[in-house]
Amino acid sequence: MIRSLLLLLVVLVQSLPAAARLPDEPTAKPPRDLQQIRDSGELRVLINQTRNTYSSVRGKPVGIENLRLEAFLAFLNQPRGGSTRSVSLKVIPLPKTRLLEAMQRGEGDLLVAGEVLEVPAQSSLVASQPIVRQVPLVFVTRQGQRRYKSIEQLAGRMVVLPYGSAAWPAIHRLNQQLRDLKQAPLMIKWAAPTLGPEDVLEMVAAGIYRLAVVELPVAERWAKVLPGLRIDRHLELERSGSLNWLMQADAPDLLASVNYFLRNYSPPKSADNAFRSAYRNQYKVHDPLTASAQRRLEKVRPVLQKYAAEQQFDWLLLAAIAYKESSLNPAARSPNGAIGLMQITPVAARAVGMSDFHSLDDNVQTSAKYLARIRRNFFSSPQMDERERQAFILAGYNLGPQRVQNLRTEARRQGLNPDQWFFQVERVAAEKFGLHTVTYVNSLNKYYQAFVEQRDFLEPPVKLLTSADQ
Repeated sequence: MIRSLLLLLVVLVQSLPAAARLPDEPTAKPPRDLQQIRDSGELRVLINQTRNTYSSVRGKPVGIENLRLEAFLAFLNQPRGGSTRSVSLKVIPLPKTRLLEAMQRGEGDLLVAGEVLEVPAQSSLVASQPIVRQVPLVFVTRQGQRRYKSIEQLAGRMVVLPYGSAAWPAIHRLNQQLRDLKQAPLMIKWAAPTLGPEDVLEMVAAGIYRLAVVELPVAERWAKVLPGLRIDRHLELERSGSLNWLMQADAPDLLASVNYFLRNYSPPKSADNAFRSAYRNQYKVHDPLTASAQRRLEKVRPVLQKYAAEQQFDWLLLAAIAYKESSLNPAARSPNGAIGLMQITPVAARAVGMSDFHSLDDNVQTSAKYLARIRRNFFSSPQMDERERQAFILAGYNLGPQRVQNLRTEARRQGLNPDQWFFQVERVAAEKFGLHTVTYVNSLNKYYQAFVEQRDFLEPPVKLLTSADQ
């Protein structure tokens, strides 16, 4: 009887559609040493997907690891006698939290995080010689904020950590010390996965976040283009990790080549020129939660809520657009003909059948309809994460939805995730069109995040019905 039931169960499972079955575990690929890499003609590099680590704008390298990796590739391709096959670079950007797992599965030959990444004791990965030894973890804040003399004075304060930050163990140890001193521990806020360390630093410089902990090399680099950022070097949290490249222990020749290269490599003095040029004059976010901004938002809140609800959007998304487009000013006009709170153009209005978009209600209604039209016609796939869908809609709002679809096609061709805007499709956008649309979406994402974190204060409490009201 039991055997018959088991056989029946096997038949039923096999008859299920593929989508209903449990996914198979990915098969780990065997590690490749230098000769196998040369034979294949391709060096697969898993990189931290942040803009700080590896990125380019219109062909110019702006990531901290771009030039180093390109120099290493040139080193591998140096003539050594015989007919050695040249090697090309295949960059695979992933979230920092997924890099070690992907490397263990053999998806890359080299792991380049651009930040401190601790390797578990039982891992099969080995680290190169340090690029930077004992990287300090430091507190950063906005220029003009109170200066604390010691870390102990930060007791009870809120500190933001970028997603996947190496600072968490150090914060945990500090909090234990504070408890032993009968002081309040630091409160931790993890930044959203759509925010890289560079985004957190921009939000700190704007005053949206008051305090964050990042690695000193990252803070120093972005302080060059974020004049509002202050690095409190004397508030050093810890020096517990080094900046390395990682590879499999079963690739000794690759390890030897990497170590030889790193010992002899010095970045050119002009290494950050393209980075400074690309980011110095980009739009910088402001604090959308100042007292005056909140007063302006409260005046237009009912209209934003009404038309957001009609089109099934979060009203705070419309609020973020309104802040970015007009600083929440319904009377705003731009030289290019955009009008009102949402800076609507006649072309956008005609696309959704709105002939009049000058009044506050009509202006917000037109914007909500136009966003909904982009979502319905271009980004309605159920496979898409909602935060990513929102980013694609905003990119389409700024660049044009068909252009964004073309970017997704190119991203797929390059091996990137076409359903992920942040750190994936945006790479193609930056390369093809520059940073304008990337910065536009990122700015709105920061404003939306700031609003969402204060939703309880921005939305009036729901009035509960009493017996007298009924």
